Amino acid sequence: MPLNRRKFLGRTAATSAGAALAAAAATVPAEARGQELPPRRYAFTVMGTTDLHGNVLNWDYFTDAEFDDSAHNDVGLAKISTLVDQVRKEKGRRNTLLIDAGDTIQGTQLSYYYARVDPITGANGPVHPMAQAMNAIGYDAAALGNHEFNYGIPVLRKFEEQCDFPLLGANALDAKTLRPAFPPYWMTRLRTPFGRDVKVAVLGLTNPGIAIWDKANVQGKMTFPGLEEQAAKWVPRLRSMGADVVIVSAHSGTSGTSSYGDQVPHVENAAALVAEQVAGIDAILVGHAHLEIPESRVVNKETGREVVLSEPLKWGQRLTLFDFELEWERGRWQVASVSAKVLNSSTAEEDPRIVRLLGDEHKKVVGYVNQVIGTCSEAMAATEAPYKDAPIVDFINHVQSETVKAALAGTEYAALPVLSQASCFSRTAAIPAGEVTIRQVAGLYPFENTLEARVLTGAQLKDYLEFSARYYVQTPAGGDVDPAKLTNASGTPDYNYDAVGGLTYEIDIAKAPGSRIAGLSFDGKPIDEKAQFVLAVNNYRASGGGNFPHVATAKQVWANSEEIRNTIIAWVQAKGTIDVSRFGTVDWKLTRDGAPVFQLS
Repeated sequence: MPLNRRKFLGRTAATSAGAALAAAAATVPAEARGQELPPRRYAFTVMGTTDLHGNVLNWDYFTDAEFDDSAHNDVGLAKISTLVDQVRKEKGRRNTLLIDAGDTIQGTQLSYYYARVDPITGANGPVHPMAQAMNAIGYDAAALGNHEFNYGIPVLRKFEEQCDFPLLGANALDAKTLRPAFPPYWMTRLRTPFGRDVKVAVLGLTNPGIAIWDKANVQGKMTFPGLEEQAAKWVPRLRSMGADVVIVSAHSGTSGTSSYGDQVPHVENAAALVAEQVAGIDAILVGHAHLEIPESRVVNKETGREVVLSEPLKWGQRLTLFDFELEWERGRWQVASVSAKVLNSSTAEEDPRIVRLLGDEHKKVVGYVNQVIGTCSEAMAATEAPYKDAPIVDFINHVQSETVKAALAGTEYAALPVLSQASCFSRTAAIPAGEVTIRQVAGLYPFENTLEARVLTGAQLKDYLEFSARYYVQTPAGGDVDPAKLTNASGTPDYNYDAVGGLTYEIDIAKAPGSRIAGLSFDGKPIDEKAQFVLAVNNYRASGGGNFPHVATAKQVWANSEEIRNTIIAWVQAKGTIDVSRFGTVDWKLTRDGAPVFQLS
């Protein structure tokens, strides 16, 4: 057939147009053509610890043996390191982060040794064991805890310098400039298989109680506003900087309560309030309360979205895992889900790399704490101290009152009677008969408190004792009493129950809190409500810790910066012998309707 030029050109044009249309259709996104592309998803895990308190190895320097408790928990960063390695192997190192929520450099004799005995701040001083271990494990960021300030700002700054990761504190401000004294946040990018990085921000918040608990170290230097107000300031900034995920590391519990009453206007345990009040937070690593909270969910009031909270148990006993699932939507990564759980350190062996790394430091501290410094006339134990007047607590009060009496000699307050407060800080504390070592004496007082002297009246002391007696569960007269169910009413910790040495009194636990103190006397006579007394008191209590009445506003007549633990050690070294007969008397007891709860032994 002869070629028809017009038809040929027509067919060619139609074919070209069809090809062009097909090519154009191929460039249209599948969803626009009624087809769905598989969603882009990415998962990553944030691991978290908190309240490590100087625990590197699974060791108790007070008992000079492997750590053990009634639940057979293990402690220490060497155990955490093994768990971290397991998670990184499972998830992929690039898909994990590791953070901490504070209270790192205080709590064990190891941490004390490198703050006071061989301080990291000395000329050519050592690297802090916690910095060594955390650097080796590969922490990405850590929030500041209140106990970071116990040894003073120079020690904290040196520790900060030695860490390969930032110490975060958005609400730790320079007192003069009101600008952050530490980095408020840390931000990183996680690479995904889709060429679109995930931008993760960690905001660090610390505890406002630092302003009173470590007043001597921070007054005039730093100020500590509330967690909620600073989170409300920084979270929107992090989002505007492109953060796809915002995590808060908060050294603050979840209860919404404070132990210091109205001493500062900010809530101590504010983590849940932050989640509820500040929009834009995906998860909060909780610290400070020494509780185990595998997963808790709080609904944000503004967005209606759930914020996931988790608190791993103290001292490296648990490792929190936050698992994030993200989806690519509308040109950015969106958090699809968050879940949390904890891993138990008892299931892991210590990482030999960490054990080797700190072997020399561990040996030095073991040698230090086992030095003999004196003798004791008879054995003392704290086993029954929470509910009986025990000589081991009387000993603390005896040393404190003697120290304050000596300090006030020659002053206008020298004629006032000196009383003393102390708590059962450790139920496992014990002093043997015979030779006594540093670790045994140090075990009486595991906190870095210092000693003060405040003036209170007899009436105020009665209020103080009534408040302290809330520690006991109201128990009617008649029938047996189970000591295991008698103490810690309403969650009151042992360290917030004070026995006052120098007074005689009864605590009637059959009565309601507030009306329990009976027979209160001094020097064999009913106490004069208007009489003045000097109370030897630790700085935590004097600063409002525990919210005891009167003491925080009472006149301070003496204070020093020496830790009470060291004061007791020095006392034993100076005296040579602890003579229990000099102080081991029963001056208070529990009763029910006037009848003793326990027979005197």
